[in-house]
Amino acid sequence: MLQKGDKKLINAWAFYDWANSVYSLAISTAIFPLYYEGVTKDKIVTFLGTQWEHPGALYSYALSFSFLIVAIISPILSGIADYTGNKLKFLKAFCLIGSLSVMGLYFFDSYQTTWIGILLTIFASIGFWGSLVFYNAYLPEVAHPEQQDAVSARGFIYGYTGSVILLIINLIMIMYPELLGITSGMASRISFVMIGLWWIGFAQITFKRLPNNVFHKKPEDDYIWKGLRELRIVAKDLVNYPQLRTFLISFFLLSIGVQTIILMAAIFGSVELGLSSTNLIITILVIQLVAIAGAAMFSGISKRVGNIKALKITIILWMLVCFVAFFLEKEMPHVDLFFYGLGGLLGLVLGSIQSLTRSTYSKLLPETEDHATYFSFYDVTEKIAIVFGTLVYGFLYAITDSMQWSVLLLAFFFLASFIILSTMKKTKYVK
Repeated sequence: MLQKGDKKLINAWAFYDWANSVYSLAISTAIFPLYYEGVTKDKIVTFLGTQWEHPGALYSYALSFSFLIVAIISPILSGIADYTGNKLKFLKAFCLIGSLSVMGLYFFDSYQTTWIGILLTIFASIGFWGSLVFYNAYLPEVAHPEQQDAVSARGFIYGYTGSVILLIINLIMIMYPELLGITSGMASRISFVMIGLWWIGFAQITFKRLPNNVFHKKPEDDYIWKGLRELRIVAKDLVNYPQLRTFLISFFLLSIGVQTIILMAAIFGSVELGLSSTNLIITILVIQLVAIAGAAMFSGISKRVGNIKALKITIILWMLVCFVAFFLEKEMPHVDLFFYGLGGLLGLVLGSIQSLTRSTYSKLLPETEDHATYFSFYDVTEKIAIVFGTLVYGFLYAITDSMQWSVLLLAFFFLASFIILSTMKKTKYVK
């Protein structure tokens, strides 16, 4: 078995980002949302006996429901995983659920089969986000604290790189389907199969080398209740670690901004600025490519100035993103170029803040064998932030009829996160 800190083990762990990030880019952000909109546009779809005049709302509710399910089950399952020492089995199970669901989207071929698309969207989202709980929990077990900033960044760099490669291949298929003798819709459906195969295929590299039951636990028969007890113990422990508790509050506030912007950026560009699908896809690619450099750059910055200062720099830049977006207008000349520039700035801080929050949380953990349970609280914090952020964003949009005020409000969540982060004291590994 490879030892903690071994380069081969670290690369194998980081490679799961390469495997699963195609979901977050192609399914959550680029290909599937555009395909879904094209199939259901101006249609009334039926789901669970209810007719939906606005299929986009149904899709949004499906995602929210999947986040809620993950928020409920991940702490419970992580407690069981820690008690039994079977994080790897849970990681494999969620990966299988997610990848098979993505491949199953091939059968979503018309608005009459929207129910297939919605159900598999829910299961794919649960598979993706559920697997991340157990994947992230491996970080303190594969890398020493002084390595974790760089290792976390490596994962995101692998993820952004791999997802861009497959996205470009899929986009060429969709934009030039005649090269394959198929329609654009069929090209999209084939892309779903490719994405699922990419995810589960490359994940095998990770599964082959990640250790299981590193603490040699021998669970008793009533492992479910013992796992729930493990969860309760960790929940109480969070109260006794003020630094960890303070960081989670700051993480919640910045996640409201980060995750809402990620989810709503394409809609903002389309509705508020009137940009075409081509403009939006170009922006998405710009974000991904710049994020590779951003994750690497801020890993180096955190090494020089410490995690807290590096995070505060990224938060300031996120506030700048909000203010710039607020002043963009549809009537501005070359608004598409301004949006590309905003995408570049967003990419710079996207990879960095995701990487730094993961590694900072890992370094703040006490000496423990319950890594999955601790990271489930990290994950739940993020999911609740997504639900809260999208609700606030939608509410402001509804009463002002403008997304710009919603974006401006997000800057204040970043400001609150900055202030709370400033109250944190330095530790041995987090400065």
